[in-house]
Amino acid sequence: MKRRIWIQLAGAMLALAAWSTGAIAQAVEEAPDALIKRLSDDVLTAIKSDKAIQAGDISRVITLVDTRIMPNVNFQRMTAAAVGPTWRQATPEQRKRLQDEFKILLVRTYSGALAQVEDQIVNIKPQRSAPTDIDVMVRTEIRGRGDPIQLEYRLEKTPGQGAGWKIYNLNVLGVWLVETYRSQFAQEITAKGLDGLITVLTERNKSNAKKG
Repeated sequence: MKRRIWIQLAGAMLALAAWSTGAIAQAVEEAPDALIKRLSDDVLTAIKSDKAIQAGDISRVITLVDTRIMPNVNFQRMTAAAVGPTWRQATPEQRKRLQDEFKILLVRTYSGALAQVEDQIVNIKPQRSAPTDIDVMVRTEIRGRGDPIQLEYRLEKTPGQGAGWKIYNLNVLGVWLVETYRSQFAQEITAKGLDGLITVLTERNKSNAKKG
């Protein structure tokens, strides 16, 4: 009797392990273009159903970014690339403040565009990468009123816990986000150092908050 119970228990544990492994593998193996399509559709749907975001509520935009977008972004790499070589000299506290202020800056910069989402749809262009690539570009096109908007995403495949594809750069109409900010940040770092850059970002965010 006990032997049969243990066999059933072992069988249940094996089935659960197989299910868990399959679920994890499915999440890890999601193709980069499928990830971008799912994420884009999810965000567009959330915006279209949220009147507060459409009215320009920054707190709602930040919540959307934190819950839907940030889990799919390697934001540390994005911030490090924007800061440039000086990032290696930054303390953990400086790195945290740079990431926090940079995120607020980006959210406020693009919140106006998010608030204008109406009937847009996202088309994914044919993928040019090989299955073995760990760094790829996904090209998309946003269609709605007016001319189509070309968006390109750079993604890397990350190992270990939380493995999967993560976004680390974005190209809007031929302008790469990280490179744009890198030139701006370099001027501030040269003139005032890392703490000076943090101060500038903090003051800019406070000023933008007052302007609404």
